[in-house]
Parts: sequence; C-alpha cells; structure tokens
Amino acid sequence: MIARRLRRAALLTMLPAALMLNMSGASAATLKPLAVASGASPFAACTLGSVPGAVIYPNAEVEPWVAVDPANSNKIIGVWQQDRWSDGGARGLVSGYSTNGGTTWNEVAQPFSACAAGGPSRYDRASDPWVSIGPDGTAYSVSISFQGVGYDNAVLASTSHDGGATWTAPKTLIEDLGSPQFFNDKESVTADPLIRGTAYAVWDRLVSPTDNPRATAHAAAFTGPTLFSKTTDSGATWSSPTVIVPTGNKQQTIGNQIVIGPDRTLYNFFDLILGTGKNGVDKLHGLNVAYTKSTDGGSSWTGQQVIAKLNTVGVTDPNTGASVRTGDIIPEPAVDPATGQLYVVWQDSRFNGGHYEEVAISTSTDGGATWSAPVRANTPKGVPAFTPSIRVAGGKVGVTYYDFRNLTVGNTSTLPTDYWFTSSPVGTLALGGETHVYGPFDMMTAPEAGGFFVGDYVGLASVGSSFASLSIRANDANTSNRTDAVFTVIAP
Repeated sequence: MIARRLRRAALLTMLPAALMLNMSGASAATLKPLAVASGASPFAACTLGSVPGAVIYPNAEVEPWVAVDPANSNKIIGVWQQDRWSDGGARGLVSGYSTNGGTTWNEVAQPFSACAAGGPSRYDRASDPWVSIGPDGTAYSVSISFQGVGYDNAVLASTSHDGGATWTAPKTLIEDLGSPQFFNDKESVTADPLIRGTAYAVWDRLVSPTDNPRATAHAAAFTGPTLFSKTTDSGATWSSPTVIVPTGNKQQTIGNQIVIGPDRTLYNFFDLILGTGKNGVDKLHGLNVAYTKSTDGGSSWTGQQVIAKLNTVGVTDPNTGASVRTGDIIPEPAVDPATGQLYVVWQDSRFNGGHYEEVAISTSTDGGATWSAPVRANTPKGVPAFTPSIRVAGGKVGVTYYDFRNLTVGNTSTLPTDYWFTSSPVGTLALGGETHVYGPFDMMTAPEAGGFFVGDYVGLASVGSSFASLSIRANDANTSNRTDAVFTVIAP
C-alpha cells in the first residue's frame, strides 16, 4: 500500500522520438580522493514503521543531496535516507556534515521521523531528503514524513545554524491526516542566494477520488498540482501552501525544484504528466520536462511551459531484465549564477530509437522563452545512462550520471555500475572528456525498492570553480552495509 501511495500514477504511454547528435569537446577533470560521508545507522535500535511483507535494509543509505555554504566552502552538508524500506521511505533522514571541505564527515539524525530524537511521534518513516544553504549560512532541510501503517503524511521543514550539526524542531508545511485521498510527494527546498533568511519549498500533492458516495468525481479521477511555501525568517515560520501549477483530471507534476537567477527570478522545473489527450510525438500526452517562473518572489507564477518530451523507457539489467529504479521521471535543472542561462538534464531514450535510457540536456539563454533541441550529454556506449545531476561552477556546466558500460554479455550474477562526470564551458553544450568518478560497483547489492535502488536523485553542488558530488555506491555483496554515501570534489 505504501508503494501505491508514494509512487507515480500509472497514466502513461511512452513514445519514441527522433535520433539526435552527440556532443564532444571538454577535457577530463581531476578528483579529490573519495570520502565515505555516511557511518553506522543512528536508527539501528528503532523498531517502528514495520508493515507485513516489507523489508528493511539496515545501514543502507540512498537518495542523497548536498549543499555547500556559500560563505565558507569548507562547510558542506549532505542528507540522505537511512535504513531504506522496500515499500517506501526509510526509518529516517540523516545529515552528514563536514567542516574541512569534505575530507572527513560527521553525521546526525534529522528530526523528521519517530526514530529520531525530537522527531514527530506520528510519523515512523521519512523520505525525499533535501538541503540548501543560504548566504548567511542557514541550512534548510525538508522531508516527506508518513506512516508505515496509516494514511497520515506531511511535508516537514527544519533548519540548522551550525553547519548541520544540530537541527531545529520541525515545522509543518502541510499535513493530511486520516484519509487515503491525499499524499504529498517529492518535495525540495531552495535557499535564496541573494536574500538572507529566505527559502522556498515546492512539492506535488496527489489527490485521489473522495470516498464520499455523493461526490461527483468518478473512479478514474486523479490530479497532482504543485504546492509552494516560503519562509522569510530563517525557517521560524512558513507561508500557507499555495498552488503554483494547477493540474486537471489525470494530470500531475513530480520532481518540482526551484533554481534562482541572478535577477532574482524563481524558476520551478518539474515533470508534467498528462494522462489525457491524444497520443503522438507532437502531443503533450505522457511525460514532459516543464517549468514555470516567478519574478515577484513566488507571489505569482507564469503558466507552465513545456521544454521537451521526456521519453523514458525505464532502466533494467540488460542481461537479466531485472528492474533498476532510477531518476527516470525527474528532470534536474541548473542556472548560471553569472548570466542566468538555464540548463536542464533528464533521462531519455530519443537518441537510440526508444531502446534504453541516456542523458538529455537542453539550455535557454532568454529566461526560458526558448530552449535548444535536446542533445546527448553522456558518452554513448550502447548501454543505459541514468540519474543525472547538473550544476554550473566556475564557467563550466558539469553533469554526473551512472551507466552500465562495464557489464559484459552473459554476466547475470552481478550488475557492474560506474559513476561519471562530464563538463562543458558555459554558453555551449560541448560536453565531453568524461571523468570516471568511481566504480564499477555491483548494483545488485543495493536495496530493492521497486528495483535495485540508490536514489531517484543524487547530489551535485558548486564549490568555487569545482563541483561537490555526493552520491551512493553499493558495497559489493555486503548485505549488512549495502550502500554508502560517498563524496568528492571534481575540478574540470
């Protein structure tokens, strides 16, 4: 039941699209030695959240995000799910923090679940960790918190004023109690880089038909608009949620994420899922990379604009067909803080006739009015490339992703997976000269959560003219410690 409530609506028909040309050009980057950011689970003694048939993966970390203090690049905070459940969420969320640029790490449980000290007793699971740091060093973190058994769920927010070592008691941005009709999903938070004490949270709120027999909604009714909340006092209070992307019947958004341009324009990127309308390459039915923007701090927003179709076919083990759960429907945006040029990456099968996932990238130089045709960001190897992240730092656009290039034909006992970085000078899409970050590791060791799972997203942040990367690596065949969060700094 958790999986049904948490994950996307099955509305879609995937459509192949035209082949595009590859990019090339940049040289390889240099890497700071890898550091393991995660440690032993602080939730080892917690017995909450159990559901018949659900499997818990102790010491397993998944789905990281990372932020660097803009005033002190030695201070870095990462967050991740800790002790993943097979049917949704984790025992709680953890904050890893470093005061020496990521060389060494400490960690602390965040107060987003009942397994954590100071966490809400109502919620025994948490998911979708996110963190962002403002210009005054205030760190903002958010969670989807919910029940393993029951329908109660909420978006919670907490702040840290000491680099992630301690977190305030959580504030409730929204809470839905006692009804299967509502579920809040895939939240994110973005600190305003120009205004102290200000941050913006967005998420989708899934709305199913009401159980009221007098309701006019028919059985197929479903929607999932984007909600928005804002703080201007460093997280002490948050505004009442407002809908900024309305959706109709059989429509929803997911993966909402705000980036902020140097002119203070807020851009919210998301996957616009349309389950109504005619099929066809030139139609919007299905998955779409989209955005909306605000020029008044979130008080009003433009209508949604579609950038491109999102032609995902999902990821499977090429040899066994086993499912791998990835960021297949989650677009990742970035903005050049100097020029305001926008970028977005996502998984797409358009470059190979709809057979497997690769990484698509598009850019806009006019505030999102027009976008370049999607081109391939990964080096083609005839194998899936997935879960990309993107940032702009020091005049470079950097992209990370996983792929299966080291899997040999006939190998059905392991799933070798590697992590890569590629970059391009800003203003171009001449990505190339990829750098091997680490691997191969065996994806089969990762937790099973609708497929082998290391996260719907991974962390990438700018740190000066380099890139701070926090991602998940599986520990081959180690079932007592299946995954770790690993950190490095990448200098193109």
